[in-house]
Order: sequence, then structure tokens, then C-alpha cells
Amino acid sequence: MSRTLTGIQKIEQSILTEYRDQLWAPFCKAIRRYDLIQPNDHIAVCISGGKDSMLMAKMMQLLHRHTEIPFDVTYLIMDPGYNEINRRKVESNARYLEIPYTIFESDIFEVANSQDKNPCFLCARMRRGCLYNKARELGCNKIALGHHFDDVIGTTVMGMLYGGQLQGMLPRLSAKNFPGMELIRPLYMVHEEDIIRWKNDNELSFIQCACRFTENCTMCDNGQGGSKRQEVKQLLKRLKKENPSVEDNVFASIHNVQLDTMVGWKHRGVTHSFLEQFEQSPENETKKKEQEPC
Repeated sequence: MSRTLTGIQKIEQSILTEYRDQLWAPFCKAIRRYDLIQPNDHIAVCISGGKDSMLMAKMMQLLHRHTEIPFDVTYLIMDPGYNEINRRKVESNARYLEIPYTIFESDIFEVANSQDKNPCFLCARMRRGCLYNKARELGCNKIALGHHFDDVIGTTVMGMLYGGQLQGMLPRLSAKNFPGMELIRPLYMVHEEDIIRWKNDNELSFIQCACRFTENCTMCDNGQGGSKRQEVKQLLKRLKKENPSVEDNVFASIHNVQLDTMVGWKHRGVTHSFLEQFEQSPENETKKKEQEPC
């Protein structure tokens, strides 16, 4: 006689079985490929309340439960100034998913929303700083954020079209202002459309965006914001109809940069030009010698 699974057991099973190829496998592949977790790590899994961070927290919990790698995990929720409805929604979802969370408060929304220029940039920067600081206070050496495959390629295309630069989003990086701390992105190879399907199949509802500029859509998942990121998302969607591999090709391109064909690039804050290598090529060295007087 088969036992009846509880709601949370069904959700966990769906990750490991029905969505194994779409969610669990790329999640584990990213952790292995980019060496995201080492023995004795203490990782602060940062939960914003959206579908991505909630799924990441659940999969990190399953990994912690089943892996042979010894590491600790703390599930961290920062309240940057949620309204009461969003605060209750985030906490109730964490409890329903049986994620033992630690929550702390900040005034980030109040500070960022008081600025006329670039409030979103300021908000994101302040949030990350607060997360690093709290994670370090709790004895963690890493924070995990819920950026996924679509965020990675979106950032790359946005940089080209609107920023005049070719840049990626690293799966792992060291914190500049918090020595010894790192940021990891375990959902790096997980597609957003698969996250949405998993959410819908399990009849889950998460907040969309808790920012006070967009509170009119905080409980929806329609993604119809007017930001440049949404424009890029729609562009890639149109291109994908003509070429189903377009997103995979963008992702592959940031793993296969041909520096020999780049006119300029920046490394560790220093700008370089192709002329540096051009002038040092064997052919040009020979020409220089031929031009030297006897």
C-alpha cells in the first residue's frame, strides 16, 4: 500500500523526478562545473520572496540533505521595507516550503526611493551590501543569489545594446568590500520557463516585485514591466521563434570569448587594446629590425 505524500513532499519529489532534467540536473551541473560549493562552506541562501530564490532555497535544502559534501546553510530573508501583505506572503511561503529562515529588517526601500536618479541601482547595491554584512555576522563565507540562465544572457545582451560593452554575469565572484566573502549563483544553468512551469504545476504563488515603484504588480508573474531588461527579454523571445538555439548560443558565447578577435577589453580594471599584441607579433618585430639602421 503506497503512502500518501504531503504537499511539501510532492513539491520536493517534483524537483527530483518530474523536473529532474529541467531543474535538479542543471542546478547540480552548475555547482560542479563552476565549483560553487567546497567542504566546510557556510552559505547564506538569500530569499527575496520571488519564485527564483524560493526554488533555489528548496534545492539547496535538498542538496544539503543528500550530498556527501560537508557544508552548512542558513536561509536568509531580508525585509528591505516590504508592505505588510508582501512580508506575510514571503514568510508564509517559507513556512509552507518548510524552509527554516532567519529574517532581518533594513530601510533600503525608504532610502532608495527617496533618490531621483537610479533608485533601482542604489537599491540593488544596498541590498547586496546588507546581505553580505548579515551573512558574515552569522558566520557565513558565501551568499547564494537566485539569478538564473535568463538573467545571465539578458545581462549580456543588455550590456551590448544599452551599455556599449560585452560583459557576462559570473556564477561565482569574490566580494570587493567584504574580504573572504563570495557570491554564488546556483541557478546559473536553470531556465526561467522551467521555474515558472514548476511553480504553476505545484500551484504556488510568490511575490513578483516588492519595490514600491511597482507594488501594483507585486502578486503577479506577468513580467510586463517597462524596463530595458523586459525589452531584451521580449527581443530574445522573438529571435527564439526564428532560431530556437539563440539563447543557448548567447550563453555559450560568454564561455568561448575569442580574445584574438577583440579590439579592446578590460581586465582587473585595466583597459587593453589589440594593438598591444599586434605590435609584439613576430611579423612586426621582424619589420622593426629591418627598419633599424646599421
